[in-house]
Amino acid sequence: MSTDTASVELVGEETAENVARAALLAALTGAFAYVSFPNPFSPAPVSLQVLGVFLAGILLGPSWGGVSMALYLVAGAVGAPIFAGGSAGVGALLGPTGGYLWSYPVAAFAIGAVAHGGLRLRDPAERGLGRLVGAMVIGTVVIYAFGVVGFAFVLDMTLQKAFLTAAVAFIPAEAFKMAAAVGVVRSDQIAAE
Repeated sequence: MSTDTASVELVGEETAENVARAALLAALTGAFAYVSFPNPFSPAPVSLQVLGVFLAGILLGPSWGGVSMALYLVAGAVGAPIFAGGSAGVGALLGPTGGYLWSYPVAAFAIGAVAHGGLRLRDPAERGLGRLVGAMVIGTVVIYAFGVVGFAFVLDMTLQKAFLTAAVAFIPAEAFKMAAAVGVVRSDQIAAE
């Protein structure tokens, strides 16, 4: 009787690592959603979720960054309390701030594509500061575009009014999140200096 066994690799090691990283960034984005406070200029709260989107795109690249944010949306849609302020469910995706949420996979993909100069993942710490900031600005434009349209549609307001309350009111917070993302990505370089 032979006791030889054959090993079958169902998922490659690199794919398993990327799935784990994507899940980790999705979970981190959910944790960031708990850091949420009212915005005096908008009915939508300020939260750190977008920092998770920035980091997903920069650290995971376009493909896996987008997958990470898609996992985030699926987890929140099925009931994990990981949207702003601990909300969850399909209602959050269809509510006034749902446009922002729907934008996250697209924004993470765009951020990753610009930050890495294409679909191939490169070391983000080696990318220029201008490229990283430019990638996050483009991602922010994507997030605001989805957010403003969703806000205007759900709350039945003009795009101009929605732009003021769903985009302009958040610019200072986005600048802080961009600085935090650069700090995370460049932390090794800062520590070495």
